[in-house]
Amino acid sequence: MIAIVNYGMGNLRSVQKALEHLGATAHITSDPADLQAADAVVLPGVGAFGAAMQRLNEAGLTDALRRAIETGKPFLGICLGLQLLFESSSESPGVAGLGILKGRVVGFAETPDFPLRIPHMGWSRLRFVRHDCPLWRGVPDGAYVYFVHSYYPAPADEPLITAYCDYGVRFACAVGVGNLYAVQFHPEKSSDTGLQILRNFLALVGAAPCRP
Repeated sequence: MIAIVNYGMGNLRSVQKALEHLGATAHITSDPADLQAADAVVLPGVGAFGAAMQRLNEAGLTDALRRAIETGKPFLGICLGLQLLFESSSESPGVAGLGILKGRVVGFAETPDFPLRIPHMGWSRLRFVRHDCPLWRGVPDGAYVYFVHSYYPAPADEPLITAYCDYGVRFACAVGVGNLYAVQFHPEKSSDTGLQILRNFLALVGAAPCRP
């Protein structure tokens, strides 16, 4: 069973439908116990960093998320779900993230004279850094995926980065270490490429972890 974390922010049903299309049993839940019982966990999200952390804390999900990752089960963060894994975000100064990954989240608007429209909304190319990352099996370098965001991660540890994207600036759009994977784009909205990425994630249940 795949637990999709419900904290009131995110396109949960689209993620669930994509996973079910691939044959998985996917359960939307806000119960911390379900995260421990699940074979894998997906943390989606759309919205503001600070509001998301408040809801995770109020629901008792922050410690449950950390424990789920520590147990070694496959974990996938999507969009805001990627950003929450880091220590902080300039979107919500003073708000602590989950702190599972070192680094912070920054905004396109912080780049002087940023030349493109914000938010970054639409199809952009993946540029792989680590071609051996399991999420990229069967996905060509340069494949298009769908983005909707104004902020992106700035990992302190560059070996965490598995792919970049170019949108006015070059930014990390995917990270992976151990059993943890996260992407800034929306695989559930990224057509056949996104389905292949989700299929690869499902194949990780019981498989060897990713190494930086």
